[in-house]
Amino acid sequence: MVGAFSKALRVSDSEVKDGIKYGTKKWDSIAHMVLVGALESEFNIMIDTEDVIAMSSFDKAKEIVTKYGVDLKS
Repeated sequence: MVGAFSKALRVSDSEVKDGIKYGTKKWDSIAHMVLVGALESEFNIMIDTEDVIAMSSFDKAKEIVTKYGVDLKS
């Protein structure tokens, strides 16, 4: 998951782990859509529009992808 964030937002892994949020660093509206696509591809899921809008931080993104059955612990 960190890899999808760092690649889509073009930031280091440590910046993601520090709790990156929408509107900070390089996470703008265009990067947001790239990120959503990266997460959907990485985890083979389709994220609903409501969840795309709600995805405002790394922590919230983790919460959202687990809602789709993704196990982030393994």
